[in-house]
Amino acid sequence: MAIKTLPFDMAAELSSEAAIAEYLRQVFADGDSGEIVRALGHVAKARGMTRIARDSGLGRENLYNALKPGARPRFDTVLRVCRALGVPLSAAPEAAKRRRPASVPKTAA
Repeated sequence: MAIKTLPFDMAAELSSEAAIAEYLRQVFADGDSGEIVRALGHVAKARGMTRIARDSGLGRENLYNALKPGARPRFDTVLRVCRALGVPLSAAPEAAKRRRPASVPKTAA
């Protein structure tokens, strides 16, 4: 007997702001740019592609093309999509990789 499988739709699992935030947090932590683009696509689909296209100032078809698997969107496009999704990008030092303060060179007296 063959096993019947069903397609998995990540967007269907993103039904709350908490789920979206945790999903994006994990994807951004991994740092894979292709996965980040796919994740933004999943979130945009969960929120409604037409609304995200309008809010980002992108055409709907352009949004689909920018977020499809294998796409390499411009950074400006990613920023516009993140703003439309209400997902701010920010920078913070990684706790495990904090650099030691630079030593002050000794001067001759």
